[in-house]
Amino acid sequence: MYEPIRTKSVHSMADDMSYPHRSREEELDIQLAGHLAALLALTDELRALQPSAELDGAAEQLAQQVARLRGGVQPVRSAVAAAVHEPRIAALHQRAHALAGRALVVAASRADTAAAILAAGRMDAHAAATRLVGAP
Repeated sequence: MYEPIRTKSVHSMADDMSYPHRSREEELDIQLAGHLAALLALTDELRALQPSAELDGAAEQLAQQVARLRGGVQPVRSAVAAAVHEPRIAALHQRAHALAGRALVVAASRADTAAAILAAGRMDAHAAATRLVGAP
């Protein structure tokens, strides 16, 4: 009455070694590089809105860490031209703070001291900037 199953189970296919596997460390590297690259994009946007030497230095450090995690491949940099709008700046700092927090969690689980210190410093800087802008 029923036709027999002729294909392998999905679960047995998962054990097949015919496709490349990544280690936990490789997955964490990819995730950390992604968080830091997103933080770099926000930093570049903030630099366009409020140029400062502190943001320039942070952007360079972020770019170096992303390149290190990606095997020397430099990240794509953002060239943003936008009008200064205070609530937007506060929101960017809040988003950057959240991204730095995510990067810190991944860096800590990966035991990457340099990335963890950089992420913690960016969290502090964005928290202070959010207070200065006057966001809730």
